[in-house]
Amino acid sequence: MGTFHMECKDIVLREYAVGDLDALYVLSQEPEIMAFLPDWNVPKDTRREWMTRYEIPENRKFLQAVQEGGRIGELRLRLGIHSKTTGEFIGWCCTGMKEELSPPIREMVYAVSPLHRKKGYAAQAVQGLIRFLFDHTDTAELCALALPHNKASLRVIEKCGFVYWDTVEIGRETYNYYKLGKTGRTPGPGTNGGREIEP
Repeated sequence: MGTFHMECKDIVLREYAVGDLDALYVLSQEPEIMAFLPDWNVPKDTRREWMTRYEIPENRKFLQAVQEGGRIGELRLRLGIHSKTTGEFIGWCCTGMKEELSPPIREMVYAVSPLHRKKGYAAQAVQGLIRFLFDHTDTAELCALALPHNKASLRVIEKCGFVYWDTVEIGRETYNYYKLGKTGRTPGPGTNGGREIEP
């Protein structure tokens, strides 16, 4: 099995590699990213251990499951976002089960370097991963969470077709909770109806 990658308009999504460690660590220390993803702020040695012992091996298991029929269960997939023109690691787009929510809700998590914001890269990454999950795995429903004051993330979520569902309390924070179904959703609280992912 070769290195998994997926081309989007301006970016390439690629499974984590050890060579991404430095760039990923630097991005995780950006104040704008730490403000919204504090759990990603860990020492570099911890990040290296996570990547080599857990994240890269689990990516391999996820992709193997895709090849064997798409039954991914609770496996996680972690992809780096790379500039198509420079190859630079500029962010990440990941999916996994959110323990605080009831399965089979699978969450989308993403971040883009502050130097590469407002170019549509996050939306391209999320839309690309959504299509991959719905086309190649048994995923039927996805969710996304964002703090109400994280306007940039809310715009990405809504642009990708997620529908506002409710608010949820996680770790003393109140998040906006969005859902997206493979074939649309039944309206939830505060919505006008479900939408399918944009083509």
